[in-house]
Amino acid sequence: MMNVAIMGYGTIGSGVAEILEKNKETIRGAAGQELSLKYVLDLRDFPGSPIEDKLIRDLSVIEKDPEVDLVVEAMGGLDPAYPFVKACLLAGKHVATSNKALVAVHGTELLQIAREKNVNFFFEASVGGGIPIIRSLYRCLKGERIKEITGILNGTTNFILTKMDKEGWTFEEALKEAQRLGYAEKDPTADVEGYDTCRKIAILLAMATGKETDYEAIHTEGITKITDTDFKYADKLGMSIKLVGSGRIGEDGRVGAYVLPLLIEKTYPLYSVSDVFNGILVEGDMLGTSMYYGSGAGKLPTASAVVADLIEAAQESGRNVPVGWTEQAQTFRPFEEDVFRYFVRLNGSLEIRRKELEAMEGLDIQKWVLPDGAAVQEGFAILTGPMTEGDFKKVSAALDGILTVIRAA
Repeated sequence: MMNVAIMGYGTIGSGVAEILEKNKETIRGAAGQELSLKYVLDLRDFPGSPIEDKLIRDLSVIEKDPEVDLVVEAMGGLDPAYPFVKACLLAGKHVATSNKALVAVHGTELLQIAREKNVNFFFEASVGGGIPIIRSLYRCLKGERIKEITGILNGTTNFILTKMDKEGWTFEEALKEAQRLGYAEKDPTADVEGYDTCRKIAILLAMATGKETDYEAIHTEGITKITDTDFKYADKLGMSIKLVGSGRIGEDGRVGAYVLPLLIEKTYPLYSVSDVFNGILVEGDMLGTSMYYGSGAGKLPTASAVVADLIEAAQESGRNVPVGWTEQAQTFRPFEEDVFRYFVRLNGSLEIRRKELEAMEGLDIQKWVLPDGAAVQEGFAILTGPMTEGDFKKVSAALDGILTVIRAA
């Protein structure tokens, strides 16, 4: 038998406790022994809860108990999650976490401590909720040279954009509904500004390359400037708008990475990923493209991924599994070198401005777009041919009346 301690009894922590109890026999068969919950660390009281008699307030109880083998970090954030996880690893205990901020900011150090102590720091649930993407990268795809990872990695923003696309809602209406349903926090900044997606794509790129990937070096934009009008134009183009995190790994080892709203066509695999679901595309040099789809958040899907980490830690007790990356820094390609098509919504009359735009040097217009029922003078949009971000910036500086710019795949 191996004993488990859970730090934080919120949504994920309580989900882990529930799965450990309900799937006890299944877990025993997979792990080769029983995984028994011994402690739950939380400052709150939970009268009448099944874990009431396991509640503790002091981390040192877990840290100093030689019978605790496995620790779950489900507190979120960096403080006190970081010092608590570090202390548990230094005490020779395996740790599983769903905390993407912790992994993105301190993952390099925590992985190194785990190696030195011959234990494991696992974080399957930190990206994609219940989607087994981390384990796929270090087990199923370890014979591949990963060329690209692109994904819809945030369920909150995908829910908002789906409402705007399918039901014509405004951003504000969709955000309010996401908050009512519990998908979005009271302060939704991390989601809607793309920061959450940024940390997740940084973790995936670090896994794919074996190098520390600084999430702060990734070009990041959110969805707050996207309007319901933009979706009307997108529909005319047979496209939709998704918040996408992407990293392309070049032959020279440099990575081009970004997080931004992207117009994608119906033939693109991520087009059909809607509501709170996540979808991740991985391109390998031998396999080609594979796709991973499922619940990107939620109590039990995320807790299920944490429990899978506990099972692997139990199976591999006594040795460190080669997972993660080293302290060697990732080299990034400048964002200005990335190539996109550009959807540009402009004010004014298409009839009046067409000749002006056709004469602009460096502007290759593939399509002219008017929304259904719109009078010519109410505005129009263009979709350019492929060009680098740097070249588009030069062209757009000379464009008058820009209302929206959205990059297109």
